[in-house]
Amino acid sequence: MLLVAVGGAVGSVFRYLVGLWAVRLFGPAFPWGTLAINVAGSFAIGLFLEMILRRFGGSAEMRLLLMTGLCGGFTTFSSFSLDFVGLVERGAMPMALVYVAASVILSIGATFLGLFIGRMAF
Repeated sequence: MLLVAVGGAVGSVFRYLVGLWAVRLFGPAFPWGTLAINVAGSFAIGLFLEMILRRFGGSAEMRLLLMTGLCGGFTTFSSFSLDFVGLVERGAMPMALVYVAASVILSIGATFLGLFIGRMAF
């Protein structure tokens, strides 16, 4: 539990910092930070899966720290849902649908990319 908690704390801080950066860079009209976090987190979990479980025979503790803790604390599907509801409630339904489609397609693609890079590089 300590490994999950430590990884989750680090991931949550990273999520917060990326969210701040995105709002400062792009403004609050579209949830760019959450989109970037979901895509990056999906990439990382795919890469970690390949590296930890398949290539390096990583321990259960490593998996708990990096995948369950770090990636779990970093990715923001609950924030994604809240951002979608916020866009819908503001009457921005087309933007909300683009956000859902982009989040799902890019995040799944990033997971495959992480697996591919993990398999090729390691």
